[in-house]
Amino acid sequence: MSPILAPVALAKASRLINHGPTVLVSARHGGVDNVMAAAWACALDYDPPKLTVVIDKATRTRGLIERSGAFAVQVPTAAQAAMTHRVGTHSGSDEPDKLARAGVGLFAIDGHDLPFVAGCSAWMACRLIREPHNQETYDLFIGEIVGAWSDPRAFADGHWRFEHADPALRSLHYIAGGHFYAIGEAIDVAAGDAPG
Repeated sequence: MSPILAPVALAKASRLINHGPTVLVSARHGGVDNVMAAAWACALDYDPPKLTVVIDKATRTRGLIERSGAFAVQVPTAAQAAMTHRVGTHSGSDEPDKLARAGVGLFAIDGHDLPFVAGCSAWMACRLIREPHNQETYDLFIGEIVGAWSDPRAFADGHWRFEHADPALRSLHYIAGGHFYAIGEAIDVAAGDAPG
């Protein structure tokens, strides 16, 4: 089954991770694909859109990113909690069939030589902005977002619509020890009511 994809304007791409979800990071190099979970990902800039993600030296995905210069960041759903935890706690270096064991489905998006994870609510293709000091010292990777898409049942017209979507599409927020929260209810505050 093909994923439901709608393009997201790059000017709005930072909104896909502004709410602090756990993400899946995927990469490809030399015919090898891998996917890992990352709890520390953040929007960095708007024009061009950039994000940061912390990727430990011990991960297989990091080596693929460093060699290929590209990676994808996806927002997994509550329905994918077990898979997200598994790809975040098992290494592709130790378990070459990790993706199959975790039930990860991959698909392609034209124009991007990256493995994208099926079933997520958002996807971003990133070009690595090489910052050797940050990468070596802090494990901090910067990516320029060069393509963005969403499942329009959860994100449409530049906004998350979790309050109207199936709860299985809510994003995950990792705490520790296999414990996640799904994003909660929306709270709207009038712009004039916010302190300055």
